[in-house]
Amino acid sequence: MSKRAVLEVIALDVEDAVAAQAGGADRLELVTDMAADGLTPSAATVAGLRAAVDIPVRVMLRLADGFAAGAVERLVTAACEMREAGAEEFVLGFLDADGQVDLAAVERVAAELEGCRWTFHRAIDRAADRDALRKQLADFPGLDTYLTAGAAEGVDAGLPVLCAEAGRRGEPGYGQQLLVGGGLRLEHVRGLLAAGIDAFHIGGAARPRGWDGPVSADAVAEWRRVLGG
Repeated sequence: MSKRAVLEVIALDVEDAVAAQAGGADRLELVTDMAADGLTPSAATVAGLRAAVDIPVRVMLRLADGFAAGAVERLVTAACEMREAGAEEFVLGFLDADGQVDLAAVERVAAELEGCRWTFHRAIDRAADRDALRKQLADFPGLDTYLTAGAAEGVDAGLPVLCAEAGRRGEPGYGQQLLVGGGLRLEHVRGLLAAGIDAFHIGGAARPRGWDGPVSADAVAEWRRVLGG
């Protein structure tokens, strides 16, 4: 029997979270301000979600648009506040001005997480050398997932990279799960599953009315059906 593919859905609030869980989501990514591609939510929103749903929630640690860390101590404070509100899993990722991973920032924030599981988000799609980034973070505590479209432009452009990286699973730097998101559509799924990819991330695809509308349990259920399980 094949392993069930992971379906992660972006949630902005409790209503989104409840609908996503009802539709069959395995996990949520909790953010605010999608105009900036997703920033750290409030501690109150984290607490509300944890009370409303029982699937895992990964909370974004990102304070401004772009992939620079900015004020690292503010990020550390945010991480502490999120944990106090009940967050147990996170999403983060920082690049320097040259497109290299900002190791100092990642190390500082990850230290505050004390081994909590976390995703390195789509900053990898803007990295100057994604293979080098992966190898630099290969054994980083808590890092178990890369959220990526394979290219900055989205999944359409990144399919060859995604399939190639899936084929390298187990090599140094490629032990983490590949979570595909960023312009992902249902028609991509069959080929990605065939390549061995087993985790999928949707945002707008779960919202028939766009980002001004809520997550639709029916839309999530359609993704769950196509992914199996």
